[in-house]
Amino acid sequence: MPTLVVLMIVAATAFAFWSASRAAAERAEVLGRDACRAAGVQWLDQAVHETGFRLCRHDNGWLGLERTFRFDYSLDGQDRHVGRLVLRGDRLVSFSGPVTPEPTSLQ
Repeated sequence: MPTLVVLMIVAATAFAFWSASRAAAERAEVLGRDACRAAGVQWLDQAVHETGFRLCRHDNGWLGLERTFRFDYSLDGQDRHVGRLVLRGDRLVSFSGPVTPEPTSLQ
């Protein structure tokens, strides 16, 4: 009987980790897609890829995970660039990738 309880706890923990990972990937996907749309570039592969995670301390003092994702985008359809974003929980803490073009003045 104790073995079954331990197995259920392990299974529940694994499911919670998987569910949190999927939620973070979906949030990263929305952020990457929106950044590409705002910058006027093409978002490639329609997906993000988790490249790592680590333990971190959130602003409220609780331990949590910081997840790093990468995505690909193209400026003109002929090239491929890598974007990177870091999420702490569901909050974006770091981003590198396409930026919104600034207006230029001709003088």
